[in-house]
Amino acid sequence: MIKFLKSMVIDIIIAVVIVVAISFVIKPTVVREHSMEPTLYGNDYLIVFKLAYMNKEHPQRGDIIVFDSDLPRTDGVQGTKLLIKRVIAVEGDTVTLKDGYVYVNGRQLDEPYVDGEGITWPEGEEINNMVVPDDKVFCLGDNRMVSRDSRDPSVGFVDEDTVMGKAVVRLFPFNKIGKL
Repeated sequence: MIKFLKSMVIDIIIAVVIVVAISFVIKPTVVREHSMEPTLYGNDYLIVFKLAYMNKEHPQRGDIIVFDSDLPRTDGVQGTKLLIKRVIAVEGDTVTLKDGYVYVNGRQLDEPYVDGEGITWPEGEEINNMVVPDDKVFCLGDNRMVSRDSRDPSVGFVDEDTVMGKAVVRLFPFNKIGKL
């Protein structure tokens, strides 16, 4: 009996060590909003790779990242809201939003992932030649009409230190399982 209990305690310790180790590498995340449609929908279950930007790696254009914002949570829990957005421009890039389109370093982006007509900014309003500061990224949601993202002063440029990781895999719904 003692041998069995000892074996069981060792198995439990090993399981706990594995769970803790995995939690340092990945974070399961559920999409709660509609700002990334049609790429991601509410209740999509994702795996976020937390080590994606370690070793001096930086987010790249097109990456879908999860980051901690300064926005208050709206679900009754204290703290700030995690946001999931697409990296559009990285440090040193120049961003222009004009006539509903996004330009990075003077080139219009081809954005097949954008919802609807791809309206990025209300007609008549523009951002001209805004330079992304060092260690920051400019992010937009794919559903531009509802997304609170780098266009909104309450979000602004995303500090790379607030990036939790890169969304890499969708696990649910099952008919959409796959790499992002």
